Amino acid sequence: MDILQESITGFPAFIIHLVAALVMLAVFLFIYIKITPYHEIQLIRAGNVAAAISLSGAMMGFTIPLAKAIAQSGSLLDMLMWGGIALVIQLLAYAIVRLLIPSISKDVPDGKVAQGTFLGMLSLATGVLNAACMTY
Repeated sequence: MDILQESITGFPAFIIHLVAALVMLAVFLFIYIKITPYHEIQLIRAGNVAAAISLSGAMMGFTIPLAKAIAQSGSLLDMLMWGGIALVIQLLAYAIVRLLIPSISKDVPDGKVAQGTFLGMLSLATGVLNAACMTY
């Protein structure tokens, strides 16, 4: 019985961090979809592979450093702060791709998979580097 009690003592913290992370993911997706000049969800529903790859890459690029922040945080506030930093960095990654490929705003809705893949993979790479830099 002691083992079971010890095992579930961390459950409330798990739930709090999970809910906070899911809310942060929803906030990230909401902001990301709002700053892009196209509607990813509608494009994905229509079968646009470029939109699916680019949004999936951005989502993973945010989730990886968020997971690292959860694993390393000393408190919920700490996790939220580092998650906020990850969010901003991911939005900057999108801005950089817009500078590198000015036509990206037209290319993704047009279903150009190469551009959508580049955007998604740059977002993912940024997230991996972001997570790796979260050492304290």
